[in-house]
Amino acid sequence: MKTLNRTLIMGASLIALAGCGADEIASPGTGGNIIIGGGGGGGTPTPTPTPTETTTTAAADCPFIADPQGLTDRSTISGPTGSYRLCQLPARFNRSTTLPFTPSDAAVIYLIDGQVDVGTDGGPTADNSDGLDDTNIVLTIEPGVILAGLDASYLNVNRGNQVIADGTTDRPIIFTSQQNIRGENTDSSSGDWGGLILNGRAPITDCLSNTATPGTADCEREVEGTTTPPRYGGNDASDNSGIVRNVQLRFSGTVLANGDELQALTTGGVGSGTTFENIQSFNSADDGVEFFGGVVNMKGLVVVGAEDDSIDTDTGVKATLQYVVAVQRSDVGDTIIEADSNNALVDDTPRQNTLISNATFIQRKNDDQVIRIRGGTDYSLFNTIIFDNSSNGTPCLRIDLPETVRAANAGLDDVGPPRFESVAMDCATPFRDGSSGVTAADTQAIFESGSNNTTVLTNTLTMTYINGSNEDALVAFDPTGISSFFDNAGYVGAAQSGDTRFEGWTCDSATIAFGNNTGDCTSLPVYQ
Repeated sequence: MKTLNRTLIMGASLIALAGCGADEIASPGTGGNIIIGGGGGGGTPTPTPTPTETTTTAAADCPFIADPQGLTDRSTISGPTGSYRLCQLPARFNRSTTLPFTPSDAAVIYLIDGQVDVGTDGGPTADNSDGLDDTNIVLTIEPGVILAGLDASYLNVNRGNQVIADGTTDRPIIFTSQQNIRGENTDSSSGDWGGLILNGRAPITDCLSNTATPGTADCEREVEGTTTPPRYGGNDASDNSGIVRNVQLRFSGTVLANGDELQALTTGGVGSGTTFENIQSFNSADDGVEFFGGVVNMKGLVVVGAEDDSIDTDTGVKATLQYVVAVQRSDVGDTIIEADSNNALVDDTPRQNTLISNATFIQRKNDDQVIRIRGGTDYSLFNTIIFDNSSNGTPCLRIDLPETVRAANAGLDDVGPPRFESVAMDCATPFRDGSSGVTAADTQAIFESGSNNTTVLTNTLTMTYINGSNEDALVAFDPTGISSFFDNAGYVGAAQSGDTRFEGWTCDSATIAFGNNTGDCTSLPVYQ
């Protein structure tokens, strides 16, 4: 066994856990070390070490940063895990800056108050042909850093600038709220702050200007749900907005302008040069993640408790996602997947083409459907398990509009009807009628045209998301011929027994527990 020396303060309400197995946290009392098992083998587990009582002590001052505006000292904040110095970020970073991690005896929380911009928008092109010069600001956030947003607050990365939020599996970066720090949140809390926004110069559709050509530098859009809307879009599919890796986004989704809401993670026109890996959205009051146009490649995505759609894709995005878990709270949320291409403009290009492999989706909301594919979008699911766990029974799959199911047409950037390979459903009603003439029978025929698909899975999932014997018996599809970004995992679903992929960088709740990580999502880790 491998022991990570990370003391977790779980709060006075934590119930002692006894008899933990290899996939569980051994964490009695108010603290303890995280024990990572060796893969589910037999034998006697290593005894849990006696926990130490450790809490944080607020730093005497805010750290020095390179931006001459500095950090604003907003006094201290206290909660079950100790006290912290609140250090407010400037409204706009005008110089490349690092937010340093500070130890538990000099603890700091970085405060997001209002719209905090990384650099100034450099426009849709990297040169100044658009009349705008790049500021080339890079905001680096060190592993283990905790940031807290106030109501209606968000971190916005403008075009031509980057965020390097590169946590580690044992020290993820956490974006959360003051309520979380004070110990006021429960497993049903949400909407305490806005979220994280990354904007880029990759092609999009549904342009602001009626005279702009979709997919060109003239085609721009504004981020919804923001008070001073940033713009995104351009013609550089390989644009780089930075790194978001080993990051938790908790309790996000505040209602902002015109009744719009931000989700935990919003991307607008980001390019393939941007790195996304191991991201958890927890209890977003809107979608878990939403991708508007551009190119999004991501391995490791967890969406827990989103109150609208878990994964929302739109405006011509080209997205490739692998190792995905999306699970709703009981009777909270909308669909797991909502996919449009570009609203009513179904033949603008680029056309959305989203590919997902190795996913496990758990629907708990009584709703119209688990997955809704519409708007002429192209969509593929590979090696995916869909389980409807709602009380009244929610149909698994709905497809809308003839444009979504028509044959491939290269001139329209259309690869054909949605594609399903090695997809297993455990739903009382697998299919339902869509709109504009697409029937449940049409959707069933599309589903059955793929290989090794089934609608009669009886799931044997453990810990909500880990494959059991019935999932292990499913025949996997090799997606590497579809995209070189994919791994050939060799199994269906997000995780096999003994898989530690989702440990470390996640947090736990009554909705789903991954184990061997930062502990409960309603508390904070304390690092030594």
